[in-house]
Amino acid sequence: MPGTSGRYRCGGLLVEQQTARLLAELVPTELVTYRQREPGLPYLGHLLRAEPLGSPAATDSLWIVSWGFDVPRQLRALRGRPVAYHAHSSGYGFRLPPGVPVLAVSRNTLGYWGQWASRNPLFLVPNALEASWIARGDRPHNFGAEPAPGGRSIDVLIQRRKTSTYVLEQLVPALRARGLTVLVQDGWVEDLVGLFNSAKVVVYDSADHWRCSGVSEGFGLPPIEALACGCVLFSSLNHALADNLDPGGLAHQIGMGSLAADGERIAAAVADPAAWLPAPRRLEELLDELSEPRLRQRWRQALEAINIHIDRLQAGEPPLRPPSLLQLRLERWRQRLARRLA
Repeated sequence: MPGTSGRYRCGGLLVEQQTARLLAELVPTELVTYRQREPGLPYLGHLLRAEPLGSPAATDSLWIVSWGFDVPRQLRALRGRPVAYHAHSSGYGFRLPPGVPVLAVSRNTLGYWGQWASRNPLFLVPNALEASWIARGDRPHNFGAEPAPGGRSIDVLIQRRKTSTYVLEQLVPALRARGLTVLVQDGWVEDLVGLFNSAKVVVYDSADHWRCSGVSEGFGLPPIEALACGCVLFSSLNHALADNLDPGGLAHQIGMGSLAADGERIAAAVADPAAWLPAPRRLEELLDELSEPRLRQRWRQALEAINIHIDRLQAGEPPLRPPSLLQLRLERWRQRLARRLA
């Protein structure tokens, strides 16, 4: 990781810290920083100098890189060592070296690397929902949940980060004009579970943010967290959000045709949330699939397969290489020319 504090503190960091915790239950695991030196954590530059290529320690560990913008640089620094890519967002524009395994957090990201790294080992290991969301989520059918004090006092909850201008500048005023209590949450919240348990409806609209960024929504935990807390979810369906969310099923599309249509549907969901919530069995199946025990099992299977793959590479077997785009296009041109001549 680049760092674990200050400007690096974000949802992506929390996910990677959770991943490290899950992996530590399977194999010895360490977080390593490469930009920010931090007390108590090893620093990449120091480790590479202490374990130069050619030394036995250089090939004893599997390095997992994940911070998209820095991945090409990290792969260059770790060349010659066992390395895998924990892939969240896609579309950064780099290509992976042959043989580097990809651990994709969503089918959307898996499909991207299935196109651009089709001969690399590929694995699907979604992000895990922390146990507190499943245990404390105030779902109507979750009798072990801890309801938030005061019940659901927030009609509509919106997290400002990544939310579209449409939602913030058009939809929010329209909903307030209907008399709804709308909270736009900004900044760090220590107890997000409690906050989501206090809301009837959650609106999540990240399509504009990711279209502007040029990369994809890698997984989208906030919508799953909202569902775990028994909220009616109105969401965009871009990228990895479509892995789990379907309009009219687990969620409802935001920005569905017109501002008036959005306002009417959200007001109806606030008035009668039960009529808009997903089927309990289907939701529980999703939460079970994304639970930490299930994801720990997925990681175990992936690591076992990666170990076998790396053993083969270290024994001298060459990794498969897909043909270049130029080769593919030349071959297609040759085939077309051959058919015309025939």
